[in-house]
Amino acid sequence: MNGLHLIADLHDCRCASNFLLDASGLESYCVDACTRHELTVVGRLFHAFQDAAGKPAGVTGTVVLAESHLAIHTWPEVSGVTLDVYVCNFSGDNSARAHALFDEMLNAFVPGSLEKQVLVRGKV
Repeated sequence: MNGLHLIADLHDCRCASNFLLDASGLESYCVDACTRHELTVVGRLFHAFQDAAGKPAGVTGTVVLAESHLAIHTWPEVSGVTLDVYVCNFSGDNSARAHALFDEMLNAFVPGSLEKQVLVRGKV
């Protein structure tokens, strides 16, 4: 059960505004980033929200990894993102891959400020 869970709340994201709204573009970026960091993608689901007027209003998505998951939620109306990268270390230590993926994702959104947490889970 040993794993590493990296969590962040990103505020005042200065990335291109469509990056917070485009479910398919964000999905492609997340899947490619996971692959770049040698994590094994086994599934994915991204959903675009719309406001009452039918305009794009944010994205929620998950990339399911053999090692665990990446989850992301965007709030374009406040230029915010929540990010979650979790990897298990059952077959090997994936911590460096998790940190590299997490850092890439943080840099992609160019947050003005952020809070992050590092949790070691399932200590054995």
